[in-house]
Amino acid sequence: MGRLRFSTICSLDGYTVDTDGSFAWAAPDPELHDAVNEEERPVGTYLYGRRMYETMRFWEAPDLAGAGAVERSYAEIWQAADKIVYSRTLTTVTTARTRLEPAFDPAAVRALVDAAPTDVSIGGPTIAAHAFAAGIVDTVDLYVHPISVGGGLPALPLGMRVELSLVRERRFASGVVHLGYAVRRPDTPRPAGA
Repeated sequence: MGRLRFSTICSLDGYTVDTDGSFAWAAPDPELHDAVNEEERPVGTYLYGRRMYETMRFWEAPDLAGAGAVERSYAEIWQAADKIVYSRTLTTVTTARTRLEPAFDPAAVRALVDAAPTDVSIGGPTIAAHAFAAGIVDTVDLYVHPISVGGGLPALPLGMRVELSLVRERRFASGVVHLGYAVRRPDTPRPAGA
């Protein structure tokens, strides 16, 4: 049985992109990129909305001339995984191992995760909000960058309470902090020390 994971970069004030729609401030250095690669290695399926898919499809055939080993490694990880894109506006997808679904169905996603031999990652805060609302997210990984951008797209859904237990943390030389959480369900006891 896999886990449904939500992993994202965010600013210190909790945004994945700024008010201009940019996340250039979150470009990972090799140390951070390598750590993200290790976190992504167990993922067998990525779930995306249209915008996140359009961003991530770069990794299908990236121009890696002059790129480091961490970028090449991430491209291999991404290409090896299945992708499901939820969109009412896309009519086709252009990447291998990818299927298009017209709507996000939480029960179908939970069944997919429960049957998966690997983890499933939901990418992008907009589609993740649907999974959070349905109570099907198992883990949350935030890569918090040392910048306050003042607004933009929130990393976590607004107006929704999600209880979390910190299970790991790591500091990077760049000032980024990785915070890994398990989602606490109402019927799950709080871990000792949490």
